[in-house]
Amino acid sequence: MLLQAPTAPARALEGSRRGTPGVRARRRAGDPLARLTSAPVLLAGLVVVTLLAAGPFQGVDEAAHGYWARTLTPGLQPFIQHVLDPIAGQAVCLPVLLAVAVTLSWRHRTWRPLWCAAMAELAFYGGVGLLKVVLARPAPTTDDADLFGGGLRELGWSGISFPSGHAAEAVLIYGTAVYLVGRWTSASSRTMAALRLGVGLIALNAVAVSYYLGWHWISDLVGGLLVGGLLLRLLVEADRLGWRPRPRRDVVARHL
Repeated sequence: MLLQAPTAPARALEGSRRGTPGVRARRRAGDPLARLTSAPVLLAGLVVVTLLAAGPFQGVDEAAHGYWARTLTPGLQPFIQHVLDPIAGQAVCLPVLLAVAVTLSWRHRTWRPLWCAAMAELAFYGGVGLLKVVLARPAPTTDDADLFGGGLRELGWSGISFPSGHAAEAVLIYGTAVYLVGRWTSASSRTMAALRLGVGLIALNAVAVSYYLGWHWISDLVGGLLVGGLLLRLLVEADRLGWRPRPRRDVVARHL
């Protein structure tokens, strides 16, 4: 018996299933990059870096630290500090995320992009901020790299250096904006690859600038990248679990 071609409604329904989170998850399972950026791997990396920062790596942190912008390129320090450094700060990255979320929410008549943006901001302050306060690592300005040796009350902002907030939000906030573009638009794979590359370059800029200015220990910056990636991964997975694709009624109705 010859197999019959699926009816139009069946094709419409099948097309709606192709992009489901379960199908995408199975495709990502064979992607080495996806495995390296999975929540367990990022969490394990963060734990290892934190343990190293607590003792074994402190000699490297102290030996590699320097106020390089001040000593090597003093004429460029204002540009580095006031132009390059704020790119990963809240004053720049949060408006970018809100612009993306508001535009997509308005276009699709849904609160979900705004919910993702709010969760990203909450994750930054509740996750990165909590780690900073609990670990209480002094900044390099104190010449003390010991975890639990600082504190917000004792040293102010100089007492909560680990993990780096700029490195974390470069990945988390800009990464959330790119995820929303991929989730709610028909952007091509080339466009998405360019946007992801942009997030990587912003994160690299945040790390290089903070280190060059002497504002963070190296392990602070690595820890910031890891915790930012971990929080982004958890947010994305939570959003995918809560999304159930539905076939467009107008497409199916035309073929009934």
